[in-house]
Amino acid sequence: MSSTATAADHIRDLGAYVSASPSSFHAAREGARRLEEAGFTGLDELQPWDGGAGKFYVVRDGALIAWVIPQGAGPTTGFHILGAHTDSPSFKLKPKPTTGKFGWLQAGVEVYGGPLLNSWLDRELQLAGRLVLLDGTEHLTATGPLLRFPQLAIHLDRSVNDGLALDKQQHLNPVFGLGDPADADLLALLAERTSGAPVDPDRIGGYDIVVADTQPPGVFGARDEFFASGRLDNLSATHAGLTALIAHAAGAPPAGGPIAVLAAFDHEEIGSGSRSGASGPILEDILVRISDGLGATAGQRRQALAASFCVSADAGHAVHPNYAERHDPANRPVLNGGPLLKINANQRYATDAPGAALWARLCTEAGIPYQEFVSNNVMPCGSTIGPLTATRLGIRTVDVGVPLLSMHSARELCGVEDPHRLAKVTEAFFRTAA
Repeated sequence: MSSTATAADHIRDLGAYVSASPSSFHAAREGARRLEEAGFTGLDELQPWDGGAGKFYVVRDGALIAWVIPQGAGPTTGFHILGAHTDSPSFKLKPKPTTGKFGWLQAGVEVYGGPLLNSWLDRELQLAGRLVLLDGTEHLTATGPLLRFPQLAIHLDRSVNDGLALDKQQHLNPVFGLGDPADADLLALLAERTSGAPVDPDRIGGYDIVVADTQPPGVFGARDEFFASGRLDNLSATHAGLTALIAHAAGAPPAGGPIAVLAAFDHEEIGSGSRSGASGPILEDILVRISDGLGATAGQRRQALAASFCVSADAGHAVHPNYAERHDPANRPVLNGGPLLKINANQRYATDAPGAALWARLCTEAGIPYQEFVSNNVMPCGSTIGPLTATRLGIRTVDVGVPLLSMHSARELCGVEDPHRLAKVTEAFFRTAA
């Protein structure tokens, strides 16, 4: 997308990206497709890489790392990294997934991360992710509308509106058809709906399949100021980083400027502890290989990291008008008030004074408003990839993000303006010395 795109352009493109990305694997590969269209070169981690200026990307499982090396970059050139994640709270398909009883066909699923369980009830859902065949080849699959978690009628639970309690094992088995489970095969259905030609279900050796909402994203509100979609946490930031990096590459990055990097990790919602997560080696692996290609010694590589900065971009909380007491009384971000600067005294967010100053300068130079977020003292906040990156690599880090309502719902809510603003500030970050 052009750097001159409007907020309306950006939100339409965000909707298209989310729709194309029902799983982290789809999000990474849709990002790679867009980068290819913009002239980026995909690299294979099993092969040697040449050094020098250019624009490149790597996909590892459900993670995407992309970067732009400007002319004049050397062994001590720092990295400006936008960190985000491709996964969202959901449900993951279990082994022996075809279940059912009383004439219903059901899918065996396991809770992934911390979804708002009630928000997934009575929706048309799909299965999406990757199938890995016995020969090691990977195939993306997405079923389209297939599943539903049917809620019990109020006539059979008169007290449901006094408090809904869902047993994760008993009540969260979605239906996908009628019949005898012995005569059905959910994996065969997935094998029929791969992105290429159908595959032989008997050749499936493993799978990573999640549940995703199928309702299209939509703009609404009195002045079309709201945007509702699944997976805004955190595809809103992944998309902002992706569009900013493509615009940065197209705009002739300044010679001698920082190396711009998009690091879209997987598995943030379950702690980031994987080979494609922020606690794993993926970002360090890529940065080391970039530095090696620029002829860096071990000492020069450390200099480059010391000259680097990471903006950890993950969704944050807007003030909820019906639950204002759950928020800090002095810091109450609103939708379309600008992206958040996220602060926590206990370093659940990595923001410190230098990071806050950099963010304020970037927003000022980009003409973008921003808002500060801090938790109510009796409402401990979650965390992000920010502290993990700062701890693992020693890179200065600041935590930011788009404000949401209904975070971790099957359908989240943001303002139409804020994702575009995050992309604009990120583009400025990629071009500006820290």
